[in-house]
Amino acid sequence: MTIKKTASAQWSGGLKDGKGTISTQSGALSSQPYGFNTRFEDKPGTNPEELIGAAHAGCFTMALSMILGEAGLTATSLETKATVSLDKTEGGFEISAIHLDLKGTVPGADQAKFEELATKAKNGCPVSQLFKADITLSAALV
Repeated sequence: MTIKKTASAQWSGGLKDGKGTISTQSGALSSQPYGFNTRFEDKPGTNPEELIGAAHAGCFTMALSMILGEAGLTATSLETKATVSLDKTEGGFEISAIHLDLKGTVPGADQAKFEELATKAKNGCPVSQLFKADITLSAALV
């Protein structure tokens, strides 16, 4: 079974003066503005790095929920923040790292088991498998 989801981007103008929009099939994003200023100058709008972070955080957290269930555990709360690092290199820019910062409340789990299952989710989630970047994780059981 193959599931296909789509997203699209529209752009007009040059790199620094141009503007674009990003939309998703579901409509969660509909003509969301993005541009040089939203990517490099922290202006309102989105950018590819935060979208990658959102996708990675969502995928990882959902994978962890499944893995916890397989271990007989159910989370009361899982909160993941993905920090995507975009670095300037000689050849342009590259995403060099993604750090997942997880805070979870899981009745019946201890810190060691939580970290083991979180690492399994980090390594196995489909979005993690896309990246050559160094993906790190800190997991705190609360």
